[in-house]
Amino acid sequence: MKNIVFVIIAFFLCSNAFAQIKDPVGWKYEAVKKSAKTYELVITAAVPKPWHIYSMNTGKGGPLPTKITINKNPLIALNGAIKEVGKLEKMFDPNFKTNVLSYSTQVQYIQAITVKGNVGTNVTGTVNFMICDDTQCLPPTTKSFDVKLN
Repeated sequence: MKNIVFVIIAFFLCSNAFAQIKDPVGWKYEAVKKSAKTYELVITAAVPKPWHIYSMNTGKGGPLPTKITINKNPLIALNGAIKEVGKLEKMFDPNFKTNVLSYSTQVQYIQAITVKGNVGTNVTGTVNFMICDDTQCLPPTTKSFDVKLN
């Protein structure tokens, strides 16, 4: 009887371990007020070792580049392109047979925004990204964000 109970408990513990989804990147979304009507949307990815996340500009033939989509909002205007801020690493990846651009540890994506009128609103959108380490890549993942502009 003890063996049966042990087997059942072991089965449930093992099935829970295999069901866990790897999601090592920590995301932070914030709006930094620069003046009365201008903000910077700052999206920060904290990437633990040994993982790395790919640049928005990694090029064709390689891994999926990070893509940030900001949903249309008639109360805001996007000023310029999104900037990547972090220590950019360029390396030849034998798996993709091309040079790739990536970030380890941390990267910030910054979008300048102007608010139209004197009303509060939110900035919403998604981040689509792919991460790898030296032995594996995780499937592309999409995270949604919703940031209040005060």
